Amino acid sequence: MAFRAIALAETRLIEDRFPEYYDGKQGRLIGKSARIYQTWTLAGLLATKEIMNNPKHIDLFSFESEIESPGCRLW
Repeated sequence: MAFRAIALAETRLIEDRFPEYYDGKQGRLIGKSARIYQTWTLAGLLATKEIMNNPKHIDLFSFESEIESPGCRLW
C-alpha cells in the first residue's frame, strides 16, 4: 500500500509542479496560497522513496540519541 501511495504522490506532484500543500476535504486541490516548485516537497518524496527501497538508510535521517545544543535549552 505504501508503494502505491508513493507512486500516486509522485505522479500527482510531477503533474502539479511540486506544490507546497493541498487543500480540500479529499486533499485534491492545490492550496490557494501554495507555492509551486518547492524543493522540500521534492526532497520529501525522494527521501521517502529511498527509505522504502532501502530501510537501512533510515539511519541517514535519524539520530541514535537526543542531541543537546547549548544554545537551545529551555529553562
